[in-house]
This record gives sequence, structure tokens and C-alpha cells, in this order.
Amino acid sequence: MKRIIICGLFLTTIFHSAHAQWLRVWQAGESTRYALSEAATIPYTKTSSILTIGNDEYATSEIDSITIVNPVTITWDGATATVDIPESVEGVTAEVTNGDVIITNANEWTEQEFILKGSSTAGSFTYNGTYKAKFHLNDVNLTSASGAAIDIQCGKRIDLILVDGTTNSLSDYAQGSQKAAFNCQGHLEVSGSGALNIKGNANHALRTKEYLLLKKSTGAIIITKAASDGIHCGEYFQMNGGSISISGQASDGLQVEADAASLEPLNGQFIMNDGSINVTLTATDTKGLRLDGLDGNTSFTPEMYINNGTVTVDLTATANGSKAIASDGNFTIGTSSTSPTINITVAGDVYTDPDTDEENRATGLKADKTLTIAGGNTTVYATGNKSRGVRANTLIATGGTLTVSSTGNKSQGIKLDEIFTPGQGGTVNGKFKY
Repeated sequence: MKRIIICGLFLTTIFHSAHAQWLRVWQAGESTRYALSEAATIPYTKTSSILTIGNDEYATSEIDSITIVNPVTITWDGATATVDIPESVEGVTAEVTNGDVIITNANEWTEQEFILKGSSTAGSFTYNGTYKAKFHLNDVNLTSASGAAIDIQCGKRIDLILVDGTTNSLSDYAQGSQKAAFNCQGHLEVSGSGALNIKGNANHALRTKEYLLLKKSTGAIIITKAASDGIHCGEYFQMNGGSISISGQASDGLQVEADAASLEPLNGQFIMNDGSINVTLTATDTKGLRLDGLDGNTSFTPEMYINNGTVTVDLTATANGSKAIASDGNFTIGTSSTSPTINITVAGDVYTDPDTDEENRATGLKADKTLTIAGGNTTVYATGNKSRGVRANTLIATGGTLTVSSTGNKSQGIKLDEIFTPGQGGTVNGKFKY
């Protein structure tokens, strides 16, 4: 049902509010935001049903709603923090102890927006709420002295906006028990062309209990340290744009973990439609990009898709037994109309499991089921001792090119369980072993 908020049948509509800072025009679940001064004039042509905002024109029949937004602003300044809650905002309370801010939002009817800005070497932000919300990171720099830098305790959809032109930095407390430097209990959708730098000193750098979505407008997410995974998300991961850079992690670079209780149709999928991912692995027996399935559930098959964009994974000489990209199910690279670029270097040696004495080879691409090359250019260099370029049950090539070079001592190119059948449209270069 449309909720069009347009005042009368006047040629202009004038909004007056001391706290009304933004206006959002909603269409098909997405919105465009406009800044408002204390008095904003918006021409409205009754005869043609056109609403004009700045240089943009909207047909009123295509507008779902127009809302006035009064954001809550949290500002850090050294060891202190202040919270500005406009009088028109209902249900939001704040508890501030030096640089630690706890926001509680009892509002379950309006999508509240928050602005985080300023800097503190002993500051943190915790959010408690049961309704979806938006968080704008506007040059915020937080180093927590007690736990997570940002902890969003809300199981709903959370919009994270990296404000254009800003650089935001988060670092957590190394002796804490928190799940991540940036922790989100819901599903996180990221947009905005700013940058987000994260250091996870105690556990993961960035964690979402549910899915993680990077929209086309996303800027840069840079992980420079993690005591566990660089990025760990539940359900599924989808990247439509932006860039991710991960280094300095003690475990996996980016891990996606399927959820047995999830009703999300994309549960158990890794989907990259555009953008760039760059991962450097130095730890043993870890994965650069990892898609986990459901243990013991043979009816469930995880699906990894790198449809477009650029992926670079470097397994350094210390990343013994590690895997650059690993899927517990199927793995598809490219489509008939897209051309991703994947470059992998495997310099790691073999890793011997101390519990089982089993040897694990450092490997470029690993798929427990079928690896499909459908488009693009994928290059794997296996230079480490006993390293391996590709390990899969089955390889299918319908388009694009896969090139595997195995130059390390006792290294392998492509290890398969099923015989590869060429001539289906793609090109595969490398030595096979069955």
C-alpha cells in the first residue's frame, strides 16, 4: 500500500522543522536521501504529477512514500562522548559512560537513523533494538578499552552507510570476550563510498550473525588484523560492488557459514557480482575465501559463485596447508556474459595435522563437489612444496579460461576424482591427476 506524504495540492510544499535534517523518497524498497535546511522548498506540479527535488524529478505515481528523518547523532571527543536526540524522536534513550555509549531503541514503527562521528582511544558504541535501523559512519575513529568498538544487538536488517569521502576506523579491546571489533546480530547491508578500516584484536574483525550484503555503491572495507577470521558471516554473502582487503588474520579471510535454521532462500551461498577482493594468507591450515555447508546434511549443497569482479589471493610461504578459495559444495566462476579475473599464488608447504598426522596440501581452488569454469580468466600458480593448484570432485569448463601452473617440488596441477571432458566451450591449461 502506498504511503505518499505530499501536503495538499499546492505548487510548492514547505517543510519547517528545527530537527528535520533529511528527506527520503522511497521507491520499491529503496530510498534517495536529501539534506534539508530549516526550510526546504520542493516544487510540485499538480497538472503533471511531478515532484522536483533539486535536479531530480519523480512521478508521484511511482513514489511509495516520502519521510522526514531526524537522525540521532553520537559524537566522540577523546575520552568523552555526547548524544544528540532530537525532541521529535521517540523511544530512544542513551547511557554514556566516558567514551562508551549504549543506545536503546524501543521504537518498533519507524526506521531510526544514527550518525556516528568523532574520535576516541577509549570509546565504543552498543546498540539495543528490535527494529531495523540505519547507521552512518561519518569519519568515526573508535578504539575500545572494554570490548567491541561497535556492537549492534539487533536481529533485523541493519543499513551501514559509509559516508562519501570519509575514512572510518575501528579497533576492539584485545583482552575482551567480544565476538568481533564490529559485531552485528542481524543482517548487515553496506553502502556509501567511504572507507572502513577494522582491527580485530580479540576475535573476528567484522562479524554478522546473519547475511552480509555489499551494495554497488560500497567503498572500501580494509581488515588489517584479526585474531580469528577477517570477516565472518552467517547465512550468505553477496557482493555487488566495492572492495575488500584482508590481511593479518590468524584464521580465515572471509568465512560464510550456512545456518540450519535460516529461511533465507540464499542460505549457504557465496555470491560475488562485482567489485574486488584481495586476501593475503600467512597462517597455517586456513582459507582465504571459505564457504561452509551444514555438517552431516547431505541434502544441502553450498553454492559459491564468482560471477564478476576481481579476486586476488596470496598464500604466502608460511600458509602451509591453507586453501585460497574453498567451497564445501559447488563452485562456479563466471557466466556466459561476464568475465571475472581470479589470480591465486600458492607458496605454502604441506601442513601435518598434529591430531591425525594427516598431510594437507596448500591449494588454490578447492570444491568438494563440482568446479565449473563458465567465463573469465582464472590463474593459479602453485609454487610451494607439494602445493596443489586445483582440487575438486568434478571439473566442467563451458567458457572462460583456467590456467594452472605447478612449479613447486612435488606440486600438483589439477587433482580430480572424475575424468575431465574437454571441448565444452572453455579452455583448461594444466597437468591433471586422478
